Amino acid sequence: MTETVLITGTNRGIGLELCRQLSAKGMHVIATCRQASSDLKALHVEIIEDVEVSEPKSLAVMADKLAGRNIDWLINNAGIAGGIGLGDIDNAAIDSFVKMYRVNSLGPLLTTQALLPNLHQGSKVGIITSRMGSIADNDSGGSYAYRMSKSAVNAAGKSLSIDLKPQGIAVAILHPGWVRTDMTGHGGLIDPDESASGLIKRMEALTLENTGGFWHTNGEALPW
Repeated sequence: MTETVLITGTNRGIGLELCRQLSAKGMHVIATCRQASSDLKALHVEIIEDVEVSEPKSLAVMADKLAGRNIDWLINNAGIAGGIGLGDIDNAAIDSFVKMYRVNSLGPLLTTQALLPNLHQGSKVGIITSRMGSIADNDSGGSYAYRMSKSAVNAAGKSLSIDLKPQGIAVAILHPGWVRTDMTGHGGLIDPDESASGLIKRMEALTLENTGGFWHTNGEALPW
């Protein structure tokens, strides 16, 4: 029986590559995004547009479209980035903090909650976060809004792993690596195909025994 994976934030970068690789593995891919790119459309996967992960009304519309369908993997990939240093924090910057928190922190939690009726015993949830959300690993400071938003989603992922375990649903908190994408200005150490391949391996290795772990795409366990 073909497994179904739903991925958020799929019009480019890591999300697009996850769609490509998981489709090639034979999974039925549901790609959600605000607006589909030509690259995404070329994959011929199922696409649901106009999905804004920080807006409960948008997620409710998505959930209605998926009513009655099973989701085996849910990969919360949608996110935004932005560097806000100590000297950049002023009244105008607060809106950037709030937006990043809504998308990066609340987005995965709200999406998972909206799709709980579609998940079942044996389903897996992945949250694409960042090691920049690790407090123990922070040795360079700065990036306040991004770091804080990722620390918050890490906390949400850990709680989800505990709350969903009795339902037989495992949760992975995943760092994709420093990836060359539009979000990073194409700086970085690895390409999206390598990142996605590692993320898929982490999802494949996810069980109820290791649920709630925080891993690098290369398999390294990361500190909190």
